[in-house]
Amino acid sequence: MVHNSHNIMASKSFNLFVKKKIQPFEKKIEVDSDKSISIRSFLIGSISQNISSVKNVLESDDVFSTINCLRKLGVKIIKEKQKNYLIFGKGLGSLIAKKGTKLNFGNSGTLARLLIGILSTTPGIDIKLSGDHSLNKRDMKKLIILMTNFGAFFLPKNKFRFPLKLVSSEMPIGTKYEAGVSAQLKSAVILAGLNAYGNTEIIEREKSRDHTENMLLKNINCIKIKNGKKKIINVYGKKYLNPLTIQVPGDPSSAAFFSALTLLKTKSSIKISNVGLNNTRIGFYRLLKKHGAKIKFENVKIINNEPRGNIVVKNSNIKPIKASKDYYVNSTDEYPILFTIAALTKGISIFKGIEDLANKESNRISEMQKIFKQIGIKSLYKKNELKIFGKGMIDAYNKKIIVSNLGDHRIAMSSFILAILTGAKTKIKNFETVNTSSPSFLKIMKSLGAKFEIYR
Repeated sequence: MVHNSHNIMASKSFNLFVKKKIQPFEKKIEVDSDKSISIRSFLIGSISQNISSVKNVLESDDVFSTINCLRKLGVKIIKEKQKNYLIFGKGLGSLIAKKGTKLNFGNSGTLARLLIGILSTTPGIDIKLSGDHSLNKRDMKKLIILMTNFGAFFLPKNKFRFPLKLVSSEMPIGTKYEAGVSAQLKSAVILAGLNAYGNTEIIEREKSRDHTENMLLKNINCIKIKNGKKKIINVYGKKYLNPLTIQVPGDPSSAAFFSALTLLKTKSSIKISNVGLNNTRIGFYRLLKKHGAKIKFENVKIINNEPRGNIVVKNSNIKPIKASKDYYVNSTDEYPILFTIAALTKGISIFKGIEDLANKESNRISEMQKIFKQIGIKSLYKKNELKIFGKGMIDAYNKKIIVSNLGDHRIAMSSFILAILTGAKTKIKNFETVNTSSPSFLKIMKSLGAKFEIYR
């Protein structure tokens, strides 16, 4: 068994240059493991009984931040071999930290919100919380209000961005929560409810990501779900959780970038093996199929309450995209790459109900607009609706794109796809941010024939 050092290093920074278009390709690939499921496995494993085993873990910066935080909270985590980990669960309400301990969430909003959910109802917690420069800009007001309902408090008062101090509730009582589109807030409430007295009820009208519920489903003493027109989740606090045995599938959000490239590149096709196909994560694929994309799911099976299978994609003529707000909740992370597809599809694409994109790792609406403007693609955002005036597949050899250091992995990857399809001379600063979700991105792109240069 290999014991990881207590602190795992983040990636070294580098800039990326792209000057050439990619040639057509026909390939079979595997993408990086699912980030959402990897992070949740460690968090839930830590508050379960006994030893949990997680295989095919995403070994990325966000997951390393998760492991580092949990070790600081007294959790023993052992790496058995590459991508396989054992988590020695401490049980509910048993994470511990000296007063003033500093937790750094890095770039991960998922880690921040879910771990704060756990810690808010864990007795005796009085710690300092922070993230990287991108996470520290993100508004945590909704989360803070929800955790205050459980009796936790955050200092300084009326400050809603990290760094913050968290003092946990000494007498957490279950609450009732009407969930919005955020799976992270819903998960934070579920995880806080597990160690609160009484019952926590969550009413969900729009179904957001449900990995947290899927991972907890076997614990019928702790959680019951009624699926109807609205989904009702009841969490019964102060029980115990059984250990996990998880096999993490490939990440459908990472697969989306390779799917988009294939759809837009003439005479190209790709098969992406063993990808998670959870219904709340495949809005991107459903939306594109509706607009003429040749996308098929094959060999689908369910493991750990999570469907998975192969995604087969072929170059397609896509109609301009019309995305109502209903698509947002199930394809949140894919909007930057959807915008890129729209920019390179002839006609006017319209995306509605996307205001939450302004509070991601960057403002994903205005930043993508700035990138498109550099190669002459017009767009207009008003009244919560983005119109992109797509030009079809353009040659942009005579144009330049510069993407500044945004600390946003999905914008970095979307810009890369735009560059290798149009030939625009592109410089993407601090491309290492991609390692938060997709450390194999460049390696896979190279295997498809993409050319790029790295400058440290």
